[in-house]
Amino acid sequence: MKQISPVVFPLNLGTATILNAYCINDNLSDSATFYYALLSDTKSQFSQGNLTMEGQDYADWVTNDYAYNWVASKIDVTIVGDYVELVEN
Repeated sequence: MKQISPVVFPLNLGTATILNAYCINDNLSDSATFYYALLSDTKSQFSQGNLTMEGQDYADWVTNDYAYNWVASKIDVTIVGDYVELVEN
C-alpha cells in the first residue's frame, strides 16, 4: 500500500489517504490487470476498480513501484510515500 495526497469524497463520505493495488492477472506476454482501492486511514474503502496495463507500459513494468505509479497516474492520485501501519502497544 502507498500513502497518497488526501482525496476528499463528496457528501461527507470521507477522505482517502491510502492506495492499495495488486496484480490480479498477468498473461506473462503483453498485459496485466490490477485491482486498486482508495482507503481511509481506518481502511474504509471509498473507491475501487480494475485497470489493464498493456503495450509499452507493460513492457516497461519491472518493479512494484512502477505498477503503483502507473495505477496512481490512471486514477489521478499522487503517491507521497509508503504506507506504514501504526502499531499500538
